Amino acid sequence: MPAFTNPAPLRSRRKSHLMLGALALSVFLAGCAETQLAMHGVKRMGNSQGTAAPGEVGAYKIGTPYEIAGQWYYPAVDYEYQETGIASWYGPKFHGKRTANGELFDQNVVSGAHRTLPLPSIVRVTNLENGRSIKVRINDRGPFSHGRIIDMSRKAAELLGFEKKGTAKVRVEILPEESQQIARLAQGEQNIAQVSADEKTTVTAAPRDAVEAMSLDGPITDSGAPTTSTVRRTPSRPVDTMTMTEINPDIRIDQVVPSEIYVQAGAFSVYDNAMNLRNRLYALAPSKIEPIDVKGTTFYRVRLGPLNTVPEADILLERVIASGQNGAKVVVECADGANGVVSGC
Repeated sequence: MPAFTNPAPLRSRRKSHLMLGALALSVFLAGCAETQLAMHGVKRMGNSQGTAAPGEVGAYKIGTPYEIAGQWYYPAVDYEYQETGIASWYGPKFHGKRTANGELFDQNVVSGAHRTLPLPSIVRVTNLENGRSIKVRINDRGPFSHGRIIDMSRKAAELLGFEKKGTAKVRVEILPEESQQIARLAQGEQNIAQVSADEKTTVTAAPRDAVEAMSLDGPITDSGAPTTSTVRRTPSRPVDTMTMTEINPDIRIDQVVPSEIYVQAGAFSVYDNAMNLRNRLYALAPSKIEPIDVKGTTFYRVRLGPLNTVPEADILLERVIASGQNGAKVVVECADGANGVVSGC
């Protein structure tokens, strides 16, 4: 005869395990097409399973400093923002959930997540590997994988040509006038409200009708083989049926210039501090010190590389962070094809 067991402690332990499991799941979610777990905690916080009308617009939000996995982020208005690095994309796990500013995330609409820009903002994202660029509405927070600077919706990744690859070297630059315009519209809403007919006429929708095949200058695959993709034409449907969340991506194709991936370990206003860090990280990878002028002040950036692939950069970045450089990041440098001069892409 088995010994009597009080069921109450068992139920309590099961309940505790379920609660811990749910908490862990809300913090650690696998990023789409990533080789490592991406921290999407902020995307999940406050998200509801409720439905929303397609034309709903989220509230304007900057936010206070926040911490994810030991890293602090400081949201702010920055109409001079421009950065190069690695983009990733997210989709199915968050489709239909609320974004950080209360909009309903649709993986089939062009949008993106950024750690610090105001929500919403409009940026132009350029895939430095194939020259394609599009306008993207930023309405969410992320990505929180160390080596990424922007998370794109599935549709945005498709239009930029890296949906299957999973990541791409990109340049992200804010569009000040359009960001200010969309901020004014969002600030006129109370939490989430239906877009008025007048507001709908201020922007155009993401193209949805006919597609046209065209050859791109430069490869978009790892094999280096030229590819053919699709670029959508301007839609013919009336403006008054479009919603503000459907920003015209304004697809462009620019000349591709050579680019390389580096890990930036730190930046200092004192050269000796940069040299000390370079010496300390000397064994990890080849490195260099680059001066850069920022509003009249010279900073010295310590960069390790170049790296051949994104996975190599991810591994080196984690090693640099483990050495104590929590602010280290992956960056992309471009070279002028004519003389090999390095630029900010």
